[in-house]
Amino acid sequence: MTKPIYVTQPDLPPLEEFLPYLEKIWDSKVLTNGGPMHQQLEQALCDHLGVEHLALFANGTVALVTALQALRITGEVITTPYSFVATAHSLLWNGIKPVFVDVDPNTLNLDPARIEAAITPHTTAIMPVHCYGHPCDVNAIQRIADNYNLRVIYDAAHAFGVQDANGSVLNHGDLSVLSFHATKVFNTFEGGAIVCPDAKTKQRIDHLKNFGFVDEVTVVAPGINGKMSEFNAALGLLQLQHIDQAMARRKAIDAAYREQLAGVKGIHCLNDADEKVANHSYFPILVQPEYPLSRDALYQKLKDHNIYARRYFYPLISDFPMYRGMPSAQRGNLPVAADASAKVLCLPIYPDLLPQEQQRVIDIIRDA
Repeated sequence: MTKPIYVTQPDLPPLEEFLPYLEKIWDSKVLTNGGPMHQQLEQALCDHLGVEHLALFANGTVALVTALQALRITGEVITTPYSFVATAHSLLWNGIKPVFVDVDPNTLNLDPARIEAAITPHTTAIMPVHCYGHPCDVNAIQRIADNYNLRVIYDAAHAFGVQDANGSVLNHGDLSVLSFHATKVFNTFEGGAIVCPDAKTKQRIDHLKNFGFVDEVTVVAPGINGKMSEFNAALGLLQLQHIDQAMARRKAIDAAYREQLAGVKGIHCLNDADEKVANHSYFPILVQPEYPLSRDALYQKLKDHNIYARRYFYPLISDFPMYRGMPSAQRGNLPVAADASAKVLCLPIYPDLLPQEQQRVIDIIRDA
């Protein structure tokens, strides 16, 4: 039986390189609560990503929930149906109503041209997603936000290391939220972060992720336990030493897919990668009607060969029971997102994917 190939696998450093970090944690006897590893990783990530302030979290979902709380967002927030459920769930956790707006057909990011029509007197913010690590139209979104006095919180779970003409894409909006889940380009097993514009905002976020404590006897807000442990921070410090090689390997895998799938009728590789901005976090294709198999049939064919691609994002967030009754969730309002959700298939891409394994994936798609 052939070795299973998954859509992504954790990029793990050699165990022997991790052991010295564990020894330091054991010696310090500090396991959490903003210990030395935590502090070092925050600074190292600021330096690597080109941001001024960053607050580490136990995971990206808690970071999203806290980002909304930190900005005191209420009422309605305009967001995308084409994302992982944590995007909208973070709104519900804060008692906020998600308002879904369709996506751009070329990027599958929130379509700025459709945002204004969704704004009501109850709208307080916009929460776009840098889908698959490709930046949103940040300038258009910011113009709308400025015109209507709205906050912008970016779900940047896929956008680690992504740049635009002005530097890190994470510097746009009021806050940007990262995920360091095991499947991400940069991972700490589980983890996340909020990129903050100033020290005052970071201080408030640091209080909120530690139950609202300011000092031993003072609690100023109903915060949550969102702290990253020293173990996770240590892995992050080690991962940063290998991140450039991992990115280069992802780039090579991306290029091989594009080259060998270019002539396959009915297979559209989403977003020809702009090397200035791409981090190659995912490799989505759209299975068009001209292809001999449906998207689901191709998904099953790959699965039958022990290749586990992912229909990512399917279903749409707006199709789930807790959202589908909302007026903005009706499929007639979201034709582009619905079409993409029915066609998308993310192919395996991770640094340890061997050339012969990638060729297995390509051959199955081409042979059909």
